[in-house]
Amino acid sequence: MPTTERAADQEASGLVDERYVVGVDYGTLSGRAVVVRVSDGAELGSAAFAYPHAVMDRILARSGVTLPPDWALQVPSDYVDVLKHAVPDAIAAAGIDPANVVGIGTDFTACTMIPTLSDGTPLNELPEFADRPHAYVKLWKHHAAQPQADRINELAAVRGESWSPRYGGLISSEWEFAKGLQLLEEDPEIYDRMQHWVEAADWIVWQLTGTYVRNACTAGYKGMLQDGEYPSRDFLKALNPGFETFAETKVAHQIGQLGASAGRLSAEAAALTGLPEGIAVAVGNVDAHVTAPAARAVKPGQMVAIMGTSTCHVMNSDRLVEVPGMCGVVDGGIVDGLYGYEAGQSGVGDIFAWFVENQVPARYSTEAAAAGLSVHQYLTELIAGQPVGGHGLVALDWASGNRSVLVDHELSGLVLGTTLTTRTEEIYRALLESTAFGTRKIVETFTAAGVPVTEFIVAGGLLKNAFLMQVYSDVLRMPISTIASDQGPALGSAIHAAVAAGVYPNVLAAGEAMGKVNTNVYQPNDEAADAYDRLYAEYSLLHDYFGRGANDVMHRLAALRREGFAAASAGAASVGAGGTDLDSLEQQSLEPEPEHKPEHSAGATAQSMEAAK
Repeated sequence: MPTTERAADQEASGLVDERYVVGVDYGTLSGRAVVVRVSDGAELGSAAFAYPHAVMDRILARSGVTLPPDWALQVPSDYVDVLKHAVPDAIAAAGIDPANVVGIGTDFTACTMIPTLSDGTPLNELPEFADRPHAYVKLWKHHAAQPQADRINELAAVRGESWSPRYGGLISSEWEFAKGLQLLEEDPEIYDRMQHWVEAADWIVWQLTGTYVRNACTAGYKGMLQDGEYPSRDFLKALNPGFETFAETKVAHQIGQLGASAGRLSAEAAALTGLPEGIAVAVGNVDAHVTAPAARAVKPGQMVAIMGTSTCHVMNSDRLVEVPGMCGVVDGGIVDGLYGYEAGQSGVGDIFAWFVENQVPARYSTEAAAAGLSVHQYLTELIAGQPVGGHGLVALDWASGNRSVLVDHELSGLVLGTTLTTRTEEIYRALLESTAFGTRKIVETFTAAGVPVTEFIVAGGLLKNAFLMQVYSDVLRMPISTIASDQGPALGSAIHAAVAAGVYPNVLAAGEAMGKVNTNVYQPNDEAADAYDRLYAEYSLLHDYFGRGANDVMHRLAALRREGFAAASAGAASVGAGGTDLDSLEQQSLEPEPEHKPEHSAGATAQSMEAAK
């Protein structure tokens, strides 16, 4: 609706004096801002800004240095650019007077870490560190700290650490302490120079307010803060003597509770965003956790799956239970008064995007374009009518490792059953189904542990694929509800902003007024569910065979991959010392072809992967 028409509509509705909040959702490849009316949660305008540096998972943009396997870095200035571009654009799209905005809230991918100085300056912005990979943001899907995570888990088991069961007995390579230990051991100079190891969720709030406040959500789920304490100095020293004071000198800081105000918008941030100086800035939060109230899914048993590049599963309960392989349970981790549980799959949309980017013959793109469809839509149309199991395939959803319930990022993907007659679209369907099987494994694990999942609600870009949603309903044998918003996390951040601004007394009340959900949109088909039970049984056999130690071939292959990279790097350095242009050698042998940009494909998935009608 044009601005003039929207303004006229607001005046006719008597809403000229309404108050508004802004929610900003920081995803893997872009940030999105939405303007929300506090009285009813109406989303009046939104805008997105793609990170100029995207994800650096092969090459460090600044220097062209080749990154080792399993790295994923970002540039923190890209996050500030979202505030500079997306927020003013969203305000303009909403057609409101920014003077009526009373608060702003943000959410972020997690665990995404930034090494900074005491004033918040990221170390990559120091000239002497600009070419050092460890000075940059370690994105959530940076999995190169798996060896450090393994050591943390092994030592915690031997010592019987009390915090370990709160994370299902296994912490992830994605989390704060594993990434911090990797930093110490691989670049101690940067570790020593670093004064704060900051979640990006908190760093962006720092840029808005000028004050560093550590949010309770990431502190609990990603920083192992339980009952007010981090892992002890003795434990950290046993990992590495230089790591002894990590928690107290690099991590520990003032904790802000979810929905509280972290401070007021500074003059500098007001100039950057076009918002009024002094408005409330909500304590930072995680994209998945803010989405629960946006979907009105905060009661015990209501599991919310935020499905995009990865999937995060969050759920509240009134019971404290140890669930094997969960990502954590935190008192008040989603809303006050309940225990918030988290699990997840580290690759979902990323897997589909990888397949389309790298494994689909060119003719499919041509045919999809002729039909006016994306490749994702076209592949879905081709396979939607096939009977369950008709492809004769089963896949494991581990192309980006396993976040839950095995918590092992050395695991890798698998497609079993291919023949010379297997078609591209059949493999694509098997990959879709594999992610549903992974979610069922999580749901069954929670239920078996005494935290039953009674409702299943989906948010995120992948809910646009109706075929995929029906597969999930059939595999889970549960109805599926969907959030009634295209910007679930941003809406959730706006809800928290309304609480921080004092419009609502708490997140529960704000979510009830501003959240929205479509109930039981998908219903399980009994015949399809029966067939999927048979496929799931095969998935479960493979899951345990490759994931629980019967065959460690995936770990051995990961080790061989690292050894090959190290050998290639050493050989390239040797050739370079002899006078060959090393940058040219890396460009030819290790950099992806120009037309293939896998780091951009996942974002496209969440936007373009929709079901054929």
